[in-house]
Order: sequence, then structure tokens, then C-alpha cells
Amino acid sequence: MGSRSSHAAVIPDGDSIRRETGFSQASLLRLHHRFRALDRNKKGYLRSQRVDFPGFVRVLAHFRPVEDEDTETQDPKKPEPLNSRRNKLHYAFQLYDLDRDGKISRHEMLQVLRLMVGVQVTEEQLENIADRTVQEADEDGDGAVSFVEFTKSLEKMDVEQKMSIRILK
Repeated sequence: MGSRSSHAAVIPDGDSIRRETGFSQASLLRLHHRFRALDRNKKGYLRSQRVDFPGFVRVLAHFRPVEDEDTETQDPKKPEPLNSRRNKLHYAFQLYDLDRDGKISRHEMLQVLRLMVGVQVTEEQLENIADRTVQEADEDGDGAVSFVEFTKSLEKMDVEQKMSIRILK
């Protein structure tokens, strides 16, 4: 029992990270252990973008399953949880909006599709998928998909389930 509190001290700002992300203490400890295992050089960050532990946990928090108590106890004065439908959609949108201009262009859609499927699909097929996807979601006819259009195109999808991973306790 005493080891649990000593582990919590290892995680800088553990309490504030836990409040922001919604992860339990046990999940946060497990993620911290995984983060340290990935940080083989003991630099305190991953990759060249310098993803530190709080950043690592914030990204994963978007994929935390939505629990009933998350919606029941939501204080309207507090920011929306990172794993809310809107924040999950915003995170997904940002993966496509490569130039951060608030729109997903055909070119950006094509770039992301290339990364996702690799060589298993021809360039012509990828271009057709990108064209069709942008055309179907682009309601205002500007040739790109805004966040509102992106959200509307996914309104029938169970984003809360599809963008969820369970972190073992």
C-alpha cells in the first residue's frame, strides 16, 4: 500500500494531470511506466517534437472511453473533458488539417490517406477516395471540409466507441 503513494510522487504534477485527463491513479501509473519504457534515453520526452509525459497522457486521454459518470458529473464551469465527443472529433480533425487553417483540403486528405494505406491502394484510387470524401462533406462548396462540416459528416458515427481504447488498470 505504501508503494502506491511513493509511485504517485514520481509523476510530476500527477494530481493536475489526473484531473485534466480523467485517468485513474492506477491508469496514470501504468501510462507513466509505459512512457518511461518508451523513453529509452531517459530524456523525459519522446521524438523530436519533445512529447513529454503530460503531453503523452493528454493525447491518450482523447481515446479514453466515455464513462457514465463523465457525463453525469460534468461541471458546466469546467472545460469539456478531453474524451468528449466534440474533443475526440476535434482531435481527429486536426490529424487531417495539416496546415492548421481550419479546413481539410483535398490535398491534405490525400496526404493522410497515403500515410494510412501505404502501397496497398493505387494513387488513382486514393485520389478518387479523397475527391469523394471532400465532395460529400463539403456543404458550402469551397472545396474543403471545415470542422462543422467534418462534425456533421460524422454525426451518425459512434465516435465515442470508435475512438476509444481501454487502458488496463
